[in-house]
Amino acid sequence: MEFNQFLQKIRTLTEEIFIPNEHLLEENKNVPESIMDEIKNSGLFAISIPVEYGGLDYNMEQQVLLTFEFTKASAVYRSRFSTTIGLCSQALLDFGTHKQKEMYLPGMAEGKIIGSFALTEPEAGSDATSIKTIAVKKNDSYILNGTKKYITNAPNADLFLVMARTDPKAKGSKGISSFLVDAKSEGIKVGKVPEMLGHRGSASPEVYFNNCKVNADSLLGGKEGGGLKPALRGINHARLHVAATCVGQAIRLIDESVKFSNSRIQFETPISEMPAIQNMIADSYSEMLASRAMTLEAARKFDSGSIPETEIAAAKYFSSEMVSRVADRSLQIMGGAGYLEGNPITRLFRDTRLFRLYEGTSQIQQRNIARNIIKELK
Repeated sequence: MEFNQFLQKIRTLTEEIFIPNEHLLEENKNVPESIMDEIKNSGLFAISIPVEYGGLDYNMEQQVLLTFEFTKASAVYRSRFSTTIGLCSQALLDFGTHKQKEMYLPGMAEGKIIGSFALTEPEAGSDATSIKTIAVKKNDSYILNGTKKYITNAPNADLFLVMARTDPKAKGSKGISSFLVDAKSEGIKVGKVPEMLGHRGSASPEVYFNNCKVNADSLLGGKEGGGLKPALRGINHARLHVAATCVGQAIRLIDESVKFSNSRIQFETPISEMPAIQNMIADSYSEMLASRAMTLEAARKFDSGSIPETEIAAAKYFSSEMVSRVADRSLQIMGGAGYLEGNPITRLFRDTRLFRLYEGTSQIQQRNIARNIIKELK
């Protein structure tokens, strides 16, 4: 399908299916299966996967433009396919064997294989090199033991991409390897889904690996000691998607703010005509446009053949901070009504807070940006 046609298709899906059914996410604490079928049939699972594996093979700029559209709705929808199209499929594409790609990517493109990225642990968050999950080789198999934390889509996963230590003596990331683990494997237990401040309907529980036996051909790329390179490949892709998500959420917040301020009458006039309200709308719109431009520029550099880590970090950092400010202004514009449950602003206010935490906190992005710039200018 020609890209502009697909973009319009996703815009229509967002307006006619995603937004009108947002209330079901919190009520059901999940995305209803009927809407998951819509997502799978729409082609959203295929946007980042090459045509040879059944995907649509859209470039990063196109993926960002699509994300601007579907994240005008609740980010919970995105969470159900983001780990597949980003973290898992991209690591497979760059580091998987031909057999591994053939085995998993076509199913991912159809939404039949849901990928879940298992890196974070109770004692390994921002410092991913400190993971303690181990994989011990035994004949033609590996035995995995360890605990993973905050694992998005774990209850729905068909496949886990697991980072584990194959060489406990190696320092830092050198002894870390990646494994493609069938979610139905013996020795895997998914913990209780925690209640979260926002993103209600998304699931990020702990996952326990207790003497989980996997075949040696589950080792990503067939080689030990790949370190965090597969994770970083997926994370840079994911960070750009998070930046784009923040733009989409900001657009929705601004739309809701303007709609409310046009209808709310005080002192015999719509509050949208009051300078104080106009100032907040102008600030939000200006920051959203700046974030949009940064994200698109980083995406274009990504498409040029290199991974612009500094620009990606800057886009993720600025965009996640931006959307929190926009959410705060939107709630302020609504006044007391914005503090009551049952309207989009309240939910968006909760949801947007997470973007400053996952795929690398704002402080990690600041560190990455500064280190890269200092290194370049030495």
